Amino acid sequence: MFGLTFLDLGIILLYLILITTIGLRASRSVKNTGDFFMGGRRFGKLLMVAKAFGVGTRADQAVAVVGASYQHGLSGIWYQWLYIFSTPFYWIIAPIYRRLRYVTTGDFFEERYGRMAGALYTLMAVTYFAVEIGMVLRGTGTTVEVLTKGALPANSVILVATFVFVGYSSAGGLVAAVSTKLLQSLMILILSLLLLPFAINSAGGLSDLRDKLDEQMFHLVSSSEMTFFFVAMITINGLVGIVAMPHHMAIGGAGKSEISCRTGWTYGNIVKRFVTLAWAFTGIYAAALFPGIAPESREHAFGTMLINLLPTGLIGLMIAAMVASLMAVCDAYMIDASALFTRNFYRKVSHAKETNSNEMRVARLSSVGVVALGIVVAFLLSDVVTGLTIVWKIMAFLGIPFWMAICWRRGNRYGLWASIIVTTGLSLSTQSIGWGLAEQIALYLPAGFLTFILVSLITKPEPEAKLHAFYTLLHTPVGEEQKLAQAGVSAVLEGQSVAAKGSEERSLEEQGHGLLLVDLLSLHKTFSFKRYRVDLLGFAAASAVIALIIGSAILLSKIGS
Repeated sequence: MFGLTFLDLGIILLYLILITTIGLRASRSVKNTGDFFMGGRRFGKLLMVAKAFGVGTRADQAVAVVGASYQHGLSGIWYQWLYIFSTPFYWIIAPIYRRLRYVTTGDFFEERYGRMAGALYTLMAVTYFAVEIGMVLRGTGTTVEVLTKGALPANSVILVATFVFVGYSSAGGLVAAVSTKLLQSLMILILSLLLLPFAINSAGGLSDLRDKLDEQMFHLVSSSEMTFFFVAMITINGLVGIVAMPHHMAIGGAGKSEISCRTGWTYGNIVKRFVTLAWAFTGIYAAALFPGIAPESREHAFGTMLINLLPTGLIGLMIAAMVASLMAVCDAYMIDASALFTRNFYRKVSHAKETNSNEMRVARLSSVGVVALGIVVAFLLSDVVTGLTIVWKIMAFLGIPFWMAICWRRGNRYGLWASIIVTTGLSLSTQSIGWGLAEQIALYLPAGFLTFILVSLITKPEPEAKLHAFYTLLHTPVGEEQKLAQAGVSAVLEGQSVAAKGSEERSLEEQGHGLLLVDLLSLHKTFSFKRYRVDLLGFAAASAVIALIIGSAILLSKIGS
């Protein structure tokens, strides 16, 4: 049936039943929109790691990296390693989201830059979610279609998987989405690592592989698509844009403590950096074993490997893993998108008296609507990489005012609008005359920051009351909510809260929980190791792990040379 054995189909069906059961059971604990959108901020380290890994790691990414590595060699890894140098920064960025106690990143832009900025962000974020969901659906559906030789069409895969994750997610919101992440993460690890042993068995080790491929295939930087300049530019662009991605308010803010959020976002993504290495090597093995796939069809390499190397039963397991990766991201994205629509659009235009039940209904309907829009996008994208470049640009445009809001009190809404207009205009105009993505980034990022600073300096600042509330939140660690009450500042959603030991005796910031990024422009006055101990030690540890992963990639690429 559908090009699969009954064993394969049974494994797929078992996964669908398990994930639906877990999701629906978790939905029983959803009592209000705080639970639906942010899970009541109740999640510990393990679930936060699983959430970050599950939301950030998908089958379409594996498809893109394997395809790029098939064509260009190990340098194809940079389609997903563009954030590898940014990863240690997640440790020092995550507590910012948690301290602000906002529900959406739209809240961030509205509270810092005004209602129109919040509306703009909401529009761009919903576009982001539609493109991302479309990429996930397209990548997974296409791969399964290739795997089953067309017997299981991409459309059918998309519709079945969508029906399942929309069912449990619209019922249980973020609680259901996060509760399914442990199983989904396990399945994604299977997706990432299962092919390599069979590929090695068929083609031999890396030394044998060098006899079959051009030496250029083993270079981490290529002379064509993935040049050093391109890698450098997308890395910088990634660091600027990562903070503005709309799902990161939940990834960085749904934990019950700042440490949970730091650990989850940082080490969930470190696991992803590791499995991305496996994708790249899968791609060069595919080039050796199945040469001849046309460049425009390179994203079929992953499916070709599956159908030719995996035995009965494991094919079904791999399809279930691909569907799991699809659900892991789409269920989270649909909840984040519904939060944006409900809080930052519906609340602003509705004149009816709102109740919790009414907002829950709007949240559930809007979450389904965003998925429907994503399905439309899935059929319009020419390929996965096209979608990636759209996402990279949009997030960088918004990342500039995000960074400036955190670090610079003088930054204002006029700087935001001017910066977005300039960066968007430069990107569109240079693209129209044939500039590459790297060249565009090299122009629009410095121009965007400079425009923001100059326009902010010559226009009036934001209202002092708004600035006071914003920065008071940033200087009040989770667990010291009594300080907010004393300062007359209210939190949008506090949720469950766990503070560090000894917080009743002295300030958490004095114990080492000061935030380097928030104090960036005044570090010459405030810096001490004791005050920023958690930031510094965590950043150093994460940097060491990333260096180990990159070093491992370099060593592996040299084997047999």
